[in-house]
Amino acid sequence: MQPFKVIISGGGTGGHIFPAIAIANALKKKVVGVDILFVGAKGKMEMEKVPNAGYSIKGLWISGLQRSLKDTRNFLFPFKLLSSLWKSFLIIKKYKPQVVVGTGGYASGPLLFVGSKLGVPALIQEQNSYPGITNKLLSKTVKCICVAYENMERFFPEEKTLFLGNPVRQDILEIKNKRADAIQYFDLEAQKKTVLVIGGSLGARTINESIALCLDMLSHENTQLIWQTGKNYVKQASKKSAGLKHVKVMPFIVKMDLAYAAADIIVSRAGASTISELCLIGKPAILVPSPNVAEDHQTKNATALYNEKAALMVDDKSAKEKLPFTLKNLLLDNLKQQELGENITKLAKYQSAEKIADEVIKLVYNE
Repeated sequence: MQPFKVIISGGGTGGHIFPAIAIANALKKKVVGVDILFVGAKGKMEMEKVPNAGYSIKGLWISGLQRSLKDTRNFLFPFKLLSSLWKSFLIIKKYKPQVVVGTGGYASGPLLFVGSKLGVPALIQEQNSYPGITNKLLSKTVKCICVAYENMERFFPEEKTLFLGNPVRQDILEIKNKRADAIQYFDLEAQKKTVLVIGGSLGARTINESIALCLDMLSHENTQLIWQTGKNYVKQASKKSAGLKHVKVMPFIVKMDLAYAAADIIVSRAGASTISELCLIGKPAILVPSPNVAEDHQTKNATALYNEKAALMVDDKSAKEKLPFTLKNLLLDNLKQQELGENITKLAKYQSAEKIADEVIKLVYNE
């Protein structure tokens, strides 16, 4: 197979970046010499994460519209959009890709729009159960739409839509025999149950404040805690848990595979990539969807699992009241833990990155 050039655009959050990198890695394995360039938004986390993964990236001056119409940052949006469309045009003309791929994020829209207008075949990878307006608009011009949930034909043209799941980090798939290593890495006690709390790379204030109310209860239930706080809450969490040996506080977990391997129960936001990881690892979870995301897609993601009895769900506004109670009940109910673990595993989609990479290759060779 002859190598080709591909531009991948996705970022803003780990939920867009990690699938993009997973697709790039799958393409590298399938096509020797494939030339991959990333395009992201200046100042966003992809500008750090992508080079760390070994890929080149170019940045666009782009951001989203703020919810408040009075927010002065919205005045710059038309200029940022025009700038990004023009720079996308220049990048595509200079790089000459055979295909462009978008996994969401601010830069993805302008790049895929320009690519499609210039006749470059484009593919969207939509992570959520309810797509944002950008991907709905792009769906009219792109060649292929890879989705992570069933029944997405109500949003996208059926003939273009493929249900392939969300790509996840490879190490997540390989946790089966890592519990002993995980216990040692996090300095835990092997005989105790472990709760893992993940609120996203920036943290989640509601989850953090709710978990802070659970510390005494966890101690009484002979349970230990791995608490990823995000960088904005780590000082408060460290202060609240000072002297508690059963609580391990950290702003960001580098070894997520080991965190998942150690966990018996997981408390998490409901971003699409996180949910895909939870399905693959098959652990009981309590989801606290963020209300501060476009189209309220986290609530829709969490509801999709809750309706299948594959996860418990606590809404953000009542989390302080309900999360401690829900977590304690689940810790005491081994049958419920087993049921949730078995049901969430049924929703897992395997080898998503490889299957999406195959669709990218098909677009290049008009198969």
